[in-house]
Amino acid sequence: MKQLIIQCAGLGYDITCNYSDLCAITELDFHPITPVFPAVTCTAQATIRTAAHPKDHGIVCNGYYDRLIAKTNFWCQSARLVQGKRIWENSKCQKTAMIFFQQNLGENVDIVISPAPIHKHHGGMIMGCHTKPHDLENELNEAIGQKLNLASYWGPMASSKSSEWIAKAIIHIAKNHKPDLFFAYLPHLDYCQQKFGPDDTKRIEPEVKFLAEKIRDILDAVKDKYQVTIWGDYAITPANQPIFPNKALKKAGLFKTRSVGKGMTYPNFYESDAFAMVDHQVAHIFVENADFIPQVRQLISDLDGVDSVLTRQEADMDCPQAGELIATAKPSAWFAYHWWDDPKQAPDYATHIDIHNKIGFDPCELFWGFPPFVSISTDCSKPKGTHGRDDQPAAFATTIPTSTDCLPKSHLELAQFIQKAIQ
Repeated sequence: MKQLIIQCAGLGYDITCNYSDLCAITELDFHPITPVFPAVTCTAQATIRTAAHPKDHGIVCNGYYDRLIAKTNFWCQSARLVQGKRIWENSKCQKTAMIFFQQNLGENVDIVISPAPIHKHHGGMIMGCHTKPHDLENELNEAIGQKLNLASYWGPMASSKSSEWIAKAIIHIAKNHKPDLFFAYLPHLDYCQQKFGPDDTKRIEPEVKFLAEKIRDILDAVKDKYQVTIWGDYAITPANQPIFPNKALKKAGLFKTRSVGKGMTYPNFYESDAFAMVDHQVAHIFVENADFIPQVRQLISDLDGVDSVLTRQEADMDCPQAGELIATAKPSAWFAYHWWDDPKQAPDYATHIDIHNKIGFDPCELFWGFPPFVSISTDCSKPKGTHGRDDQPAAFATTIPTSTDCLPKSHLELAQFIQKAIQ
């Protein structure tokens, strides 16, 4: 039977235990599953599509540091970044779809959707998606009755409207294009938990119910045509402590910046001895000269909120994409990319949504700055939820017939489980 694999961002097993609507409305039995480390979106998705460890598929976080050109880039969409065979290769699948997965542009599949707005030179952007086939976006906009507003997909206006549009797209594609293997992504449960914290029941409960209703709509629409697997990439846990590794590295003279204009500073990766590319609760520390590794390790280890600092060999992430050191935050802490204290030294993108150029994931982009509608916040006390550690289980449920003792226990096992189902 055809397989529909739906990832729900921020679907931790605790959500399924604390909010009864999810199981009651979907009529699914959810089980705990250990996330891959680091427990972030791109790493989890790459693991599911390759059934490989991060050190093998190379997606070690949501960002990428190109050592040749000395540039970081978050949320790169090229499928060529994901190394290794795909689980659908040599399977019986004739048509494969992948919508709203990261690194899906150029993927060897038949149907693709990825947000791809055009950022205009004088500000603003043209909303749009990259689709394969190329006329699919217009087809979906007409069928759904509106375009996907990317402001609902990320930023201060991020909301369940994104998942609502995607759920309708899933149903339309399943009915009209009939892929044999269909990967999809519903994002909205992540936003509210990062903004308000997973324990804010008043705000989280309606979002969980909405997710359950969208899953129910999909299940009803594909009944008898698809076996469905719902899985979470990570559990979101409360956050109350930002950590600033680049401030410490700059103070020690290891992280260099250049001054531009009236005092704004930007990273100087060409001359830096070390810097941190941060991603929620995990930071990759790139150290140009191996002689500095002990000093940098001690410096980062001494920061309040840091749980561990390991070499990439010790972290079982020995690949060129990883930093020489990998730091993990304590459960309530997270890493911020900032290197400045004086707001005048902040780069221009600090107060704007810029998911690509910052040297780290920035949850402050979920909040308005001042004035609102013009800038986003730089206040690192605002985010109340985070993730990245692998010690809190995610959740998954499946309609694939299987005995309880054969259920996958980790993301890697889930990938193998799906791979077996499509053989």
